[in-house]
Amino acid sequence: MKIIISGLGKMGGQIARKLHEGGQTVVAHNRSRESVDEMKALGLLPAYSKEEAVSFFKDETIIVWLMVPASAVPSELVEWLKLVPAGSILIDGGNSDFRDTKTQAALVAEKGSILLDVGTSGGVWGYQNGFSMMAGGTELAYRTIEPILKILAAPAGAYQFFGPAGAGHYVKMVHNAIEYGMMESLAEGYRLLKEGPYDNLDLAAAGEVWQHHSVITSWLNELTRDALRENPELKGVDGYVAESGEARWALQAAKELNIDMPSIQAAFDVRLASQKGQINFATKLLAAMRQAFGGHKLNK
Repeated sequence: MKIIISGLGKMGGQIARKLHEGGQTVVAHNRSRESVDEMKALGLLPAYSKEEAVSFFKDETIIVWLMVPASAVPSELVEWLKLVPAGSILIDGGNSDFRDTKTQAALVAEKGSILLDVGTSGGVWGYQNGFSMMAGGTELAYRTIEPILKILAAPAGAYQFFGPAGAGHYVKMVHNAIEYGMMESLAEGYRLLKEGPYDNLDLAAAGEVWQHHSVITSWLNELTRDALRENPELKGVDGYVAESGEARWALQAAKELNIDMPSIQAAFDVRLASQKGQINFATKLLAAMRQAFGGHKLNK
């Protein structure tokens, strides 16, 4: 199977490499030549333009996996749809609003092609551990790309089809909202250890104990423990915590459904407050977690 990976950032580059090493023919496309050059050196097919990427396909179904910011997806789809024939499969592997995905899927369908939404989790560790992928769209197109998902999930990830257009991004949105709440709980707990009545508690040691089959054993706690081992005082971390949209969309959806989400709302509000200067050890730890699992900027 041949596939175009368009967008070779932190996760897109890893997806391209993992598929190539898994035996797929991968066309690597990106706006910057340097990223394409890097993939070319690894043996992937280089495409410095969308036209060049499409030219690698003859009679095969064209499959394009987009790993670009949600804001860029609509314009990217318009450009690709000018080049690919009807019957192509376009995949939005980023974190788009599921409502936008439903709209974009209808526009793609009008051109005779299919849009799959594949919410992809695993951060910068997905290449090593395997990605977790949540798919929506048509089941026939999903089955067509399933061999690709199987490679990306190895050795310990997973994938699942959840239903019509937007379903994959909806499940990924809820996943990320839960992530906000879990991160906030860990950050507040470690802050309570640090600023509590016992001086000089070893926070990393507490995290190590908790990581051995306690009720809060988790990858997030593992990353938190490691961050505290490396930088116990979180020196050089300003405590600004970005929000990338998913929790905001989840809270909007919950409001429309009349579902209360107090924990996630509180976690979201902490991030907004940090952006206005309300920082503390907990917000610094949130920033450290984001950098550890996603390669996000450590400071504003």
